[in-house]
Amino acid sequence: MKLDEINIEILRLLKNGRESFSTIAESLGLTENTVRSRVKKLESEGILSFQGVVDPEQIPRHQIMIIGVKLVSPDLFKKGKEFSALKGVSRVSVVTGRYDLIVEVLFNEDFGLPEFYTGEVVKIEGISSMETFVVYKGFNHVVPYVL
Repeated sequence: MKLDEINIEILRLLKNGRESFSTIAESLGLTENTVRSRVKKLESEGILSFQGVVDPEQIPRHQIMIIGVKLVSPDLFKKGKEFSALKGVSRVSVVTGRYDLIVEVLFNEDFGLPEFYTGEVVKIEGISSMETFVVYKGFNHVVPYVL
């Protein structure tokens, strides 16, 4: 799908995810149906998705950990997908530097680091080493759109 100027403006106006189609249509001089159909197309093409973001630090009895993963195999994207399917994993990034993958995991009192390593990570072959980082406090901010 080609991202034309109208699609880029729609994305820019949707930055908080709550702007109504009628408000966007009015500010762009379009019909509400045009905006709705363009947003639907952006979603179906995988360019846009709407998600609720939860601050895990606000959920009682939960802990975030970051795990740096070094792989034996160079198939980073395949291994990244495998990690993303594991229980508790909220994000996986293929990175440069010391690790091949950075994995963010959310634990609670019933599912912790031992269960993650022994019940989940064992499903993935080709791991050279892993290093765990406990997140004591995160500082979140809204990343401004570059569009």
